[in-house]
Amino acid sequence: MSHEHQHEPTAEPGPDYFESSSWEERYAGPESVWSGDANPQLVAEAGRLTPGTALDVGCGEGGDVVWLARQGWRATGADFSANGLARAARHAEEAGVGERCDWWQVDARSFDPAGRTWDLVTTHFLHPPDHGIVEVTRRLAGAVATGGHLLVVGHSPHAHHTQLTDSHRRAMWTAEELLPGVPDGFEVLVVEQRPRVAVRDGHELEIQDSTLLVRRPG
Repeated sequence: MSHEHQHEPTAEPGPDYFESSSWEERYAGPESVWSGDANPQLVAEAGRLTPGTALDVGCGEGGDVVWLARQGWRATGADFSANGLARAARHAEEAGVGERCDWWQVDARSFDPAGRTWDLVTTHFLHPPDHGIVEVTRRLAGAVATGGHLLVVGHSPHAHHTQLTDSHRRAMWTAEELLPGVPDGFEVLVVEQRPRVAVRDGHELEIQDSTLLVRRPG
């Protein structure tokens, strides 16, 4: 049984869940929004890789960034919320890995690596409206170094979240739906709906993690 992972809040986000203002407000409160645990598909896939440089887009409070740094990666956490990044930096310092972490305020929808690349680029549970995740995937792929990997993980629209509105459900996606955003020449390693048991408010939920892993050959 897995615990509630980093990017599953105890309450569903509001209608502006992909706008920075709502997240600035959420991260301004005294309570943690996420569990702080690394997301399980990151552990499963990055745990098999040789540590190098990593970029986590939509890092929130930094649980995945801290985990990567602890594994020996030089990790950059990117998010569009300044309050979220401040929390993430504090958590990294408290974990003793602050010197292995960098922080970058950027919106995934306008993300431009400007020629910078990382050995691992990852994002977890990023759900822009109207299937904007396909364009985000394309942008993130441009930041993958030769021989590096891109890992994109999200909520399936089919397996859970029955309390969500239709617009929220339409923002979810399956791994296969990301394939149009993968540039030519990338090697597709994983396109899976991975079942998992999560715990929310003391109740077990059967969910699926939409998981895409691709590699830039070199």
